[in-house]
Amino acid sequence: MTVAFDRNPETDGLAPDRVPAILRHRRGHMWLSLAVILAIGLVTGLGSAYLAVDNAPAFDTLELGVWQARPLQGTTEADPYSAATHARTGRVPLASGEGLIFLARSDSAGATLSPACDYLLEGQAAPARLWTLTALDAGLRLSDTGAERSGLHSRQVLRRPDGSFAVHVAARARAGNWLPSARDADGLVLALRLYDTPLTTGTGVANVPMPEITRGDCR
Repeated sequence: MTVAFDRNPETDGLAPDRVPAILRHRRGHMWLSLAVILAIGLVTGLGSAYLAVDNAPAFDTLELGVWQARPLQGTTEADPYSAATHARTGRVPLASGEGLIFLARSDSAGATLSPACDYLLEGQAAPARLWTLTALDAGLRLSDTGAERSGLHSRQVLRRPDGSFAVHVAARARAGNWLPSARDADGLVLALRLYDTPLTTGTGVANVPMPEITRGDCR
């Protein structure tokens, strides 16, 4: 049996529209919104990754007064942020058997170190076969001080009878122990590197002496 369908002269011969007319303009807006979301996600992801690598979170930080160190940086147990930071900057951390670096970004009063100010380091350093003291900028690069040397080491430091010492950090030469700094540097960070120290093994951390940092004149 044959079934006959009524013909509609208004629609016969017309190609069907795959997308309803009411949805045509919405499809364009959908692709634009998707592109905006992808761009925001890409920028946010790359930006957060750069900030995490550029300012690595302080995992496993050892703090002694104003001095901070990361004993695991030069080991296989280093966190991925520290490893990525050293890979990007090219800085090679001290291995666990070599020593430990302590950084000070503020004085003992809590104020951020400034290259425009003079400072006095007084006290004793943690036990080590040898230690060095240098002035760095905010990017942990050696500052161009114009002096013939960039740091001090424990074998050339003048000491008091009780074994303590005082080091002047200043752009101009000072009598006694003097660590040159750069007045026009981009920030100031003091780096104390301890070589062959028991602190790398995680022992003897309690009551370890570290020098106090006192701010002097500022210009």
